[in-house]
This record gives sequence, C-alpha cells and structure tokens, in this order.
Amino acid sequence: MRAGLLGDVALRTASRLAHIPAVAELPAGRMLELPGRGRTYLVDTGPPPDVPDAPTLVLLHALACTGLLTWYPSLAALARRYRVVVFDQRWHGAGPRSATFRLEDCADDVAAVAGELGLQDVIAVGYSMGSLVAQLAWRRHPQLVSGAVFAASTTSFARPGREARLLAGVSTGIGRLAEWRGRMLAELDGHLPAELDNRWAYHQFRATSPSAITAATAAITRFDSSGWITGMHVPTAVVITRRDRAIRPARQRRLAALLPDATSYEIDAGHAACVLEAERFTPALLAACASVVDRLPAHARP
Repeated sequence: MRAGLLGDVALRTASRLAHIPAVAELPAGRMLELPGRGRTYLVDTGPPPDVPDAPTLVLLHALACTGLLTWYPSLAALARRYRVVVFDQRWHGAGPRSATFRLEDCADDVAAVAGELGLQDVIAVGYSMGSLVAQLAWRRHPQLVSGAVFAASTTSFARPGREARLLAGVSTGIGRLAEWRGRMLAELDGHLPAELDNRWAYHQFRATSPSAITAATAAITRFDSSGWITGMHVPTAVVITRRDRAIRPARQRRLAALLPDATSYEIDAGHAACVLEAERFTPALLAACASVVDRLPAHARP
C-alpha cells in the first residue's frame, strides 16, 4: 500500500513536469500492407462529410513517437477540414522494419501508402523528424506532393553539434520517462485519478525501441537539404517553435527563408509543442495548412 501511495505521489509530480493531454476518442485504424516494404499501422479519416473533395494531408510524426502520438491533439480539428492520413513510420511503433534506417526509405513509404490508398496531390505535413521526411517525399516524388507544412524543422543539423545531442537527449529522456511512467501506471492500475488516465499515450511512447531511436537520430543528424530545398516550388508553410532547444529557431527561420513560396507561423513553445503545448500548436498548424491549400495549383485544389 505504501509503495502504491509513493507511486501515486511520484506520478502526480511527473505529470506536472511533463503533462500529456487527455486522449479523446481516436479514429479507428488498421494495418496496411505495403508490397515489398512491410506493414504499417494507418489511420485514414476519409474526407469530411460536407467536404467530399477536401485536400488530403499526410501527417508524418516526430522521432521516438508514433503517428497518432504526435498528432492526436490536433487530429479532430484537422479532420473537420481535410482528409487526414497518418501512419507509423519505419522503425517506429508498428511501422515497417528493415535492415537499416534511412530517411529516404521513409519518404518512399509515403509514396507507397499513397499508392495503396489511391491518393494524388497530397499535402505532406511533418513534425521534427517527419518534416525531414516530408522534404524528401517532395524531392523523390514531386508528382505526388503538391504542398507541404514543416513544423519544428530545419535543413540540417550542426555536425558534431549541440543540437544533435539535444535531440538525442530529448528522445532518450522521453523514452525513459515513458518506461518509468508505464511501470507506475501498471502499479496503480485501477487506482489512477481520472485526470491522469492517459495510459494510451505512454504505451505509444514505449512502442519504439531505444535502438531504433538511436539509429533514427543518427540518420537525422546526417540530413542536409540546404543544397536543393530552394527548388521546392510548391506552396509551403513553416511552423516555428520559438523556445525550441533541439532545433534552434534560427535554423527554422532559415528553412522558411530558403523556401521559394513559404508562409511562417511562430509560436511561443518548445520542441514537444505538438503534444505538450497543443493549445498553441494546433491553431498555428490549422493556419499553416489553410495557407498551403489557398495557394495550391488549380489541378490540386478541391
């Protein structure tokens, strides 16, 4: 009993330090086979009932997360306006497995998912690692990606650099916190206060192994789009996290400056804004997506 009480106190303390929003009802998902590439867990909301020709957003998640874990605080608001497709990327959650982790393979998975769903002219929306994948998806499949939104993004990381170490540290810390919280949740099962009943989110954190996080972090630190991103002549928008210590705001602003047709939206938030500061992030994300849709070429507009 004493251990349970101590665990309850510790859990409450950790919740104040790293609050994760309550999880609302999530749309149903399914496993999708990508021929020759593996399987992934996918959610496809379909178009909103009153907008049957709504644009399609393909949401690409952050390092050490799953698709739903990165995007669940914003998902309902997006699904009211767009068809939303979100899936677990390679080596993350229930995403495809391969001998090595390459961001290029993640970008090709985007095209494979689109092919299986019969999608054309998608808007790639990426957060942190997902934003790098979104850049590569446009470069490798320009006929598919008609616009893009990049959040907490950059063209490259300093090597060897403080940012890469911070990014790895953030990911490792999230994993350790999730593991610790998971043990506490198991101990307190059936006695957890309603405001802390967010087991789903912590289980999602634990769905990506530490070795996968390490491999993905190494690939991220080698990424560099600065030599070709200026050729991205499709509508883009950048959501800049102004208190970001993993990807400095100056790097995010540089990405926006290099893009030929970008709008920028700055929020007073840190690197985990998509979940921990969703009340700031979601409105900026909606504005960024609307900005891209308003500037789509005629053939890609609803």
